[in-house]
Amino acid sequence: MTVSPSPTMELVADEADRETYYLNMGPQHPSTHGVLRLRLHLEGERILACEPVIGYGHRAHEKMAENRDYLQFLPNTSRIDYLSGMIYNLGYCQAVERAMQIEVPERAEYIRVIAGELNRISSHLLWMGTYLLDLGGFTPFLYAFTDREKILDLLDYVTGSRLTYCYGRFGGVTMDVDDVFLRDVSDFCDYFEDRLEEYHKLVTRNVIFRHRTRGVGVMGEELGLDYGVTGPCLRAAGIARDVRKDEPYGIYDRLEFDVPTGAGGDCFDRHMVRMSEMEQCLRLIEQALRGIPEGPVQAPKVPKRIRPPAGDHYFACESARGHFGIYIRSDGTDIPVRMKMRTPSFANVSTMPAVLPGTMLADTVAILGSVDVVIPEIDR
Repeated sequence: MTVSPSPTMELVADEADRETYYLNMGPQHPSTHGVLRLRLHLEGERILACEPVIGYGHRAHEKMAENRDYLQFLPNTSRIDYLSGMIYNLGYCQAVERAMQIEVPERAEYIRVIAGELNRISSHLLWMGTYLLDLGGFTPFLYAFTDREKILDLLDYVTGSRLTYCYGRFGGVTMDVDDVFLRDVSDFCDYFEDRLEEYHKLVTRNVIFRHRTRGVGVMGEELGLDYGVTGPCLRAAGIARDVRKDEPYGIYDRLEFDVPTGAGGDCFDRHMVRMSEMEQCLRLIEQALRGIPEGPVQAPKVPKRIRPPAGDHYFACESARGHFGIYIRSDGTDIPVRMKMRTPSFANVSTMPAVLPGTMLADTVAILGSVDVVIPEIDR
């Protein structure tokens, strides 16, 4: 389909005299959760085609990385995906550590798992709350944000930040955790295990929610692989891909956890995968709490000027939305020649032209919301 410049809504008649029109959903529609524009070609309320239009919030993070040294760019990382800010921040540190072969103390590795998995739960809780709000359910939003506040308080206690964290350092973390933090995290895990069952009663078993999500927005294995989809969206289609299992980093290879998968790849499967992932996050946190050793939280001999060896370096980690990769081209100086981010939301939102046609306009909110895109990591 050739899309010509047009006003916000345009009526077009084809050979059969049926009326179609173009409708802009966004760039400031509340359900897009950011400045994303979907240009929808409609016949009545049925979608014929979809064109995602991005770039409204572009901030040039990759270009900034090429004009700063490695340490100066560190605060940028949690702004790329602000809901997985801790995971992105630690992932960037791990990319540089792998390139420079910096050994991270054991205690810092365990702390990273605790902080990263707490951040993953908080991201999934925000997704679930806002997703149900988009579908017309207000109570789950209040429940999810109440629980998310408990996590933000925990992370704030140890990092000094509630959203955009800069807790990681090359060779460890900025601050050690104390017994109060570890006890509070343990108490939260005990509380949240019971809370998950309440979410299943309130949301998963809700007949209205099931009708709005089952069989809607199907993203199968073939489509997911063709578009480079990762994270819960790919696992919901039945493919158990998780960087923490496939390419273990940190201490994930020492911890026991499962990779939840779905079967049909619809909106309901994506919900179930994220709910199961929060259970696995609790398993990981509890194991880290039991095994955390004493010792330093920063490597003793990290160079003051970070200069990775000349050449190409790549590292990937599993964010709340999928495969987050960092490609660094170094010339041996303290400023990268090129830094390229492989963000999951960019690939995941690219599937909309293939998934949305044939569905109803009312389902667009359910489908896009179930994909869980974060616009800043697309407009990076």
